Amino acid sequence: MSINFAAAIFSNAILSGTSLLYATLGELVVERAGIVNLGLEGIMLIGASVGFAATFVTGSPYLGIAAASLAGLAANLLFGYVVIGRGANQLAAGLSMLFFGLGASALIGGPYVGAIISGLPPLSLPGVRGFDLLVWLVVPTALILWWLLFRTRWGLALRAAGEDPSVAFAAGHRPDLLRYQALAVGGSLGGVGGAHLSVAYALSWDEGMTAGRGFIAIALVIFARWDPLWAVVGALVFSGAEALQLQLQARGTNLSPFLMNMIPYLLTLVALLFWGRNRRFAAPAALGRSFHGVE
Repeated sequence: MSINFAAAIFSNAILSGTSLLYATLGELVVERAGIVNLGLEGIMLIGASVGFAATFVTGSPYLGIAAASLAGLAANLLFGYVVIGRGANQLAAGLSMLFFGLGASALIGGPYVGAIISGLPPLSLPGVRGFDLLVWLVVPTALILWWLLFRTRWGLALRAAGEDPSVAFAAGHRPDLLRYQALAVGGSLGGVGGAHLSVAYALSWDEGMTAGRGFIAIALVIFARWDPLWAVVGALVFSGAEALQLQLQARGTNLSPFLMNMIPYLLTLVALLFWGRNRRFAAPAALGRSFHGVE
């Protein structure tokens, strides 16, 4: 393997993995609060369509990213109202959000199929290939989230809401409010992740363009052991496998892309096999459970 071949894989992995990592980080925060949102794919699609539409209309990709972030936040808070305010089943509500996102994104993005935008400009550093702003910010975002979750009182309260909401309530916190806050963060990051695909990576809008990345992000939360720093590794593993098979196909290698696409899922299963029995790496104890201690 030549240095140029390895560099191309790594570079493409970083670029394609950015949207996935934003979505993974958002879902990780949500699950740390005790909520699982299977509708993350729909959130990403809403972000992708709104981000592209806003960029096309305003001519500013930064306004497009901001609009996508707000759209993802609003959609996730709607999901939060259903599962927190009304006590609906989280899995059923998540699937409903998925289909809502599919329909809403098709409606929003329909007029812009085939449209052209300039997208986020690359920002170069000395001796480093130019990446867009969202690529440069994704690892600092992971570090900030790690600090917030594990080094602040808010993070401790949020994790308590995900482990045992009654304990958090007894300590003077509002588990429902903490969960809404987590959903706001997660929705915003999910919207940004979707917008990165349309505004910075593909520079176009196509219906269903996330192609299952929302579900992959949910799997990567498990692979990452609900830790933002491990999420960086997980996103690079998946996007690296994707970049590898694309490079091999471009070089004429007769290797099935389906085989390469299996690798991240197999790694996730291996992670579950080795870490699933260790309580240190277990999912938040109250994940998927509603809390009714506050009237």
